[in-house]
Amino acid sequence: MKRMTDVTGESGGLLGRLRIEGPGMPEALARIAETILADPESAANASIVDLAERSGTSTATVTRFSRTLGFKGYANLRVAVATETGRAEQARWETDISGDIAPSDPLTDVLGVVTAADTRAIHDTAAALDMAAIDRVAAEIAGAKRVELFGLGSSGTSAREMAFRLERIRVPVWHRLDSHTALTNAALLLPGDVAIGLSHSGRTREVIETLAEAADHGALTVAVTSYSRSPLAEVADVVFTTAVQETTFRLAALAALHSQLLVLDMIYVAVAQRTYERTAEALELTVRAVDAHRLPEKNPTRNRGRSKS
Repeated sequence: MKRMTDVTGESGGLLGRLRIEGPGMPEALARIAETILADPESAANASIVDLAERSGTSTATVTRFSRTLGFKGYANLRVAVATETGRAEQARWETDISGDIAPSDPLTDVLGVVTAADTRAIHDTAAALDMAAIDRVAAEIAGAKRVELFGLGSSGTSAREMAFRLERIRVPVWHRLDSHTALTNAALLLPGDVAIGLSHSGRTREVIETLAEAADHGALTVAVTSYSRSPLAEVADVVFTTAVQETTFRLAALAALHSQLLVLDMIYVAVAQRTYERTAEALELTVRAVDAHRLPEKNPTRNRGRSKS
């Protein structure tokens, strides 16, 4: 049986995780999540009896809710909520960022909403990142003979960017655009190779099948998803959980892009650190190769006036 590394952490990114997973929980557990999100600061100071009463549940249900999230009990959950609300207050970010954008809103207001949403999502994702898991994946990629990346839709954008970065530092990496091609190449992976699947929902069938195929052949499988208990996470050796903050016109799958890129960028930099000399040489060569296609920094001033006779 595969050992899954869940990198949601006990404190990092908890509120972001509740925003994503809460609505999909059983009704009683969803009410607890909603109660915590409605006023995290009060929840951090509430006893188990208080939280049960506020959410219309029981103390046993609150305990089950805590264990569902991976905590030993309610005391650990309360500490996690308190820690995260403290970080948010220190950063002067409101816990109830509004993502509403009206058709008549001026673009200056829209900029504030989008910036706040993306900043919160990146912050929550960073808080949940397990550096040991990042280092493990980077070490495997640095020594792998094949690295396969697969994602569809907006997740495919993240996969393409990661492939572009890795190939520039001489990592044998491929990003597959077609699910059949992804599956057939996943079947060719061997122990020591790496397969990375990206899906916000963790329920994209093609990505799950590709990662499962890679796992069957002994490759290290990595999932990047917003749902730590999704089918994609279940077939992966390592799971990186991304946070999202929706706004009007940017639903969750679209809003996950920046969080996915943060996770992938950390892996890329960690690979570059491990292969410093090779990376430095490769970057120098690739910059030199396209240098002739760049305009000079200072263009000569054109004399647009008529020449004097």
